[in-house]
Amino acid sequence: MSPAFDVIVFGASGFTGRLVAEYLNNTYGVGGAVAWAMAGRNLAKLAAVRDGLGIAATLPLIAADAADAPSMDQLVRQAKVVITTVGPYQRHGEPLITACARAGTDYVDLCGEPLWMAQMIPKLQDRAAASGARIVFSCGFDSIPFDLGVVFLQDEMQRRFGAPATRVRCRVRVMKGTMSGGTAASALATFERMAAEPGLASTMADPFALTPGFRGPAQPEGDSAQYDEVAEGWTGPFVMATINTKNVHRTNALRGHPWGRDFVYDERMLTGTGPHGAQRARVLARNAKLQNLLLGLGPARALIRRFALPQPGQGPDRAAREAGRYELLFIGQTADGRSLRAVVKGDRDPGYGSTSKLIAESALCLVQEVDRSATPGGVWTPGAAMGLAAVRRLQARAGLSFEIEG
Repeated sequence: MSPAFDVIVFGASGFTGRLVAEYLNNTYGVGGAVAWAMAGRNLAKLAAVRDGLGIAATLPLIAADAADAPSMDQLVRQAKVVITTVGPYQRHGEPLITACARAGTDYVDLCGEPLWMAQMIPKLQDRAAASGARIVFSCGFDSIPFDLGVVFLQDEMQRRFGAPATRVRCRVRVMKGTMSGGTAASALATFERMAAEPGLASTMADPFALTPGFRGPAQPEGDSAQYDEVAEGWTGPFVMATINTKNVHRTNALRGHPWGRDFVYDERMLTGTGPHGAQRARVLARNAKLQNLLLGLGPARALIRRFALPQPGQGPDRAAREAGRYELLFIGQTADGRSLRAVVKGDRDPGYGSTSKLIAESALCLVQEVDRSATPGGVWTPGAAMGLAAVRRLQARAGLSFEIEG
């Protein structure tokens, strides 16, 4: 029997889940070409969100609890794809993702938790391959613009030069906006797990942690302040590089290493030129070290969770979300030194305004545009699962732009 819904938004009463529901309603309406529903633990809260957003009362609401495996099994059988914004995924995500893998239901999330992803990949790959479920991690700001930015650049490299870039630099030019509370909560949960299991620190530091069975060459370090001759500016650490770089290497591996088994990739924040840029880079490096130190301390994590994180249901207002933006520069170089630059821009706050559009359109791209013969069941990255189809759709619908510079 065919699922009743194209998309179910699980966690729709949370702040990011509400934004996803609002986007789907504003873009596709209720009772139109996309059949969708909202799901969460509390029907009263879901109804309040639906009514508060002005969504038609005919939109279905589904009660489902992430802690209840039978509830998750019943939920996923009703959808072609489930969008989940309920994190940290290492605490709340396994029953849902496992249910999708069993049922053959496609799944997209906002996961930026590499320790959990590294655990789930071998656990779910065979099951998802057998059922036909396409499991796609990291369909928000981490890691869509980065993963697809490399896919877009590499496609242009092949078309223009007949060869891939064996070295790609991502340099964050602009990032105006707020890191989501979910991202911060995931970071805290990850450090808590590392404190309990110190051996996991090596997994976090490994750029090939998500490519089981494959290890590429040494990758550039991302912790210090450096002057980048190619990007022509000072650079410092970029907070999302730990997850994005792993996803980019996994995309290359899942595609059969079209960019080479010796592919090198890194991400850094551009801070400017001259003494001012150097100072900003040094401040970024120092702050990153301090942040990691604090996150490694239990009492500091407790204080951060209590006083520094957005509380459930909180986040930036509409004006702040719409005032945000980001711009990423990708510089690719072939083995013989030919070079090309691409720029990816997003038109909203990265953690909320852009992310809500990215995950919604990624889910629809997966079920509407990606043939199962090209992307069968398994555990995927956005770049490997959807590739240029997602580039085109997100550029047309989700406020992203992909352009060659120069």
